Amino acid sequence: MSERTGWDRGLSVTADGKGLVGHAGAVLLRRLADRIGLTRGLAGVLPTSTAAGWRQRAAVLVQLAVTIALGARSLLEAEQLQLHHQGLFGLAASDSTTRRVLAGLDEQMLTRIAKVRRRVRRHVWTLLRLRPGGFPWLTVAARTLTGWIVVDLDATVITSASRKEGATGTFKGTFGFHPLGGWCANTGESLAMELRPGNAGANTVEDHLRVLAACLEQIPRSSQSKLLIRVDGAGSTHGLLQHLQALNTARRTVRYTVGWKITEEDEAAIAKLPPHAWETSLTQDGQLQEGYDIAELTGLNTRGGWPEGMRLIARRVRPSRRHMKKLTDFEKKTGWRYSVTATNIRHMWGITGSHQIQFLDALHRDHAEVEDRIRTAKAMGLRNLPSSSWQVNTGWMLACNLAADLDTWLRLLTLHDREDLADAEPDTMRFRLHHLPARLAKHARCRYLRIEQTWPWAAAFATSWSRLTQLPAVT
Repeated sequence: MSERTGWDRGLSVTADGKGLVGHAGAVLLRRLADRIGLTRGLAGVLPTSTAAGWRQRAAVLVQLAVTIALGARSLLEAEQLQLHHQGLFGLAASDSTTRRVLAGLDEQMLTRIAKVRRRVRRHVWTLLRLRPGGFPWLTVAARTLTGWIVVDLDATVITSASRKEGATGTFKGTFGFHPLGGWCANTGESLAMELRPGNAGANTVEDHLRVLAACLEQIPRSSQSKLLIRVDGAGSTHGLLQHLQALNTARRTVRYTVGWKITEEDEAAIAKLPPHAWETSLTQDGQLQEGYDIAELTGLNTRGGWPEGMRLIARRVRPSRRHMKKLTDFEKKTGWRYSVTATNIRHMWGITGSHQIQFLDALHRDHAEVEDRIRTAKAMGLRNLPSSSWQVNTGWMLACNLAADLDTWLRLLTLHDREDLADAEPDTMRFRLHHLPARLAKHARCRYLRIEQTWPWAAAFATSWSRLTQLPAVT
């Protein structure tokens, strides 16, 4: 005997609706790509043709990025979503067509696309400076890093459930890939990413240099006068630090903070620190962080071969139970768990107190936010690479980076004054905006996409569309 609840009385469900559009947020993402010049720029470098049945490859790549931002996890899901949106965007590209487009993205083509992304980013950053509030400068320990562009490098593991080209065992004991990427901490944009086999080394200098160079190429020349590069312990190599130091010129200041792998020599230097050398660290809002101490280690550590002027900042904290098994003999003896940060910062122009070790410690710890960028990248299609082909997976990774940038730019340019959406995660954006249903109506040769007015974020959707329409189009 079924229980009657009342709400379903007289309710029937049928699959015969017409003029309905699911995932209506696609129009925001595609409109953004067109207005900032991404679609047009890609059309200028990707192959084109007037032959019947030919799909414009720029539109295919942009539309793939849009479907990934909406949640597509494979080429087949991307095809199904595009088929549903034919009333908005025209004929859909099949999964085989999209696969051919991705397979055709060789190194030369990827280089051309990178130049397009750089031009688009320059235009977007100009728009950001013109918006209310201006460009999003980073704030660390209650200090705003005005004028400084911060780049975070980090690697992650993408697991694979089947054998794919380049998939190998990883250092975490899993099977898959180990890509290395770089993000702009100011905006959250994905600047560059390199797909690597699962057994790629975490601290491979050549890989870091290539990704760093690709990241710097993405930063507009007008914003490269003051740069801060942050890397975790994988960056504490002679080659990378010497390269970062060499990037300094008369017109460009480059500062870095990197994690430091502690050796017995470092522990011996820490043991020489007097008790009064330790100071309480700061939280990201500038308050004292009780239980966490820091001290200057520069001068006590005599390890040679490192860049001149490099500083070492030691940090200690009482170990938690889960860290007890990983403590060294020295840490067990002292009862503290230690970490060290290497930096060449003696002063950051325009930042009061930037020479203080409390600020430098907080500045490097803020690098942990790169994990949010990695989580976003995986939510934007990188959780699983869909093909057995290395080339197709490389193209898919590019499409995922484009999707992440479109999502970021949409929030920065049109939702910056909405506290509930300005820093929203991908799943939040999908729930509140991107996955909205709408009715596509036609009248007097015009089309109208009608959003249900009772939806709490309907006004935000309409505002975002209006602001996109007002953006200056790229000519």
